[in-house]
Amino acid sequence: MPFCGHHLKILLLNQCFYPDVVSTAQHLTDLATELTSRGHDVTVVTSDRGYDDPRARFPRRERWNGIEIIRIPSVSFGKNSRWRRAFNFGSFLLMCSLRLLSLGRFDLVVALTSPPLISFLAALFVKLKGGSLYFWVMDLNPDEAIAAGWLDERSTTASLLQRMLSYSFKVADRTIVLDRFMKERVMAKGIDPARIAIVPPWSHDDQVGYSQAGREAFRLKYGLSDKFVVMYSGNHSPCHPLDTLLDAARALIARTDIVFCFVGGGSEQVKVRKSGLSNVKCLPYQPLNELSGSLSAADLHTVVMGEKFVGIVHPCKVYNILSVGAPVLYIGPEPSHVTDVASQQGKFFLTRHGDTESVIAAILEATQCRERQQPLTSFAKQNLLPQLIEVGGNQL
Repeated sequence: MPFCGHHLKILLLNQCFYPDVVSTAQHLTDLATELTSRGHDVTVVTSDRGYDDPRARFPRRERWNGIEIIRIPSVSFGKNSRWRRAFNFGSFLLMCSLRLLSLGRFDLVVALTSPPLISFLAALFVKLKGGSLYFWVMDLNPDEAIAAGWLDERSTTASLLQRMLSYSFKVADRTIVLDRFMKERVMAKGIDPARIAIVPPWSHDDQVGYSQAGREAFRLKYGLSDKFVVMYSGNHSPCHPLDTLLDAARALIARTDIVFCFVGGGSEQVKVRKSGLSNVKCLPYQPLNELSGSLSAADLHTVVMGEKFVGIVHPCKVYNILSVGAPVLYIGPEPSHVTDVASQQGKFFLTRHGDTESVIAAILEATQCRERQQPLTSFAKQNLLPQLIEVGGNQL
């Protein structure tokens, strides 16, 4: 999306946006703010509910930092079952499609992937009203639902959703994926590699970095001051199974100096809460202005990827972790994008699902060496956001 000095009308589509704190909201907010600062007329269509906390409600219409935000209503039946999540997504997509019909033409539409296949609505919109489509793939659906066992690959529903995804790719002038594994999956769907760009999601290094004061305040607030803190921070999803980490916590319960801190939200956090382990703490998502303190509070961060999800989901949490210089414990398949990142950074412990002994050994080794690493700057916002803006020839 290179900036060539001309003024464009741009529409951004995603379920999450400012002031929501989930990852896609933060990255889309960064993009919208940057595009506005470059003189473009930016409109966002998003949800009026918080993604992780649907009780949080936002104004239906707002102009913020020069960005026109249109928030549409949708129902929320919670996330405790697949039908509830599907109904939530369906109601949002229905209301979104009706709202799009009332909008005029935009020069450029950027669609993300929350809810799944909102890109299909974007593709229909540009076919109906004109303009270009950029498809920013944060995760790949229905591939994710099939890998998770939520959807039968041979079903009529799966076939229909795959066709909708293929249509999104074919209409899109450019597709932005997050890593080389995701690009391979998209190419396998018959998409020309020349139309696919890899741009990882950036760390929020302008707001997130190691903070000694924030570390001490967070640890004091939650009774962690004298503990070795193993932290999982981010979305608790079936795509990131936490069983092996919980098994390690269970095995280390006699080590009263070690505590496992789960920060964030998602359907799998229920499993963590129900574990009943005295050495486990569950905390909600932290606002961006407090993220430095919460991430800095950890002595060892964990990144988890399910065996089937390489190239389908992307562990963007790793970038903010690298900004605070903490050692990282990875539980997941190899190779993956995380192992690619690990090759660039010193203190990574690489383990596999089910290998609880290796996870325990890594944690115990980490307790003996608490040195911080130098932050890895190759995934900094100042490097990657301009790369994203530059994708796509001479559009911007």
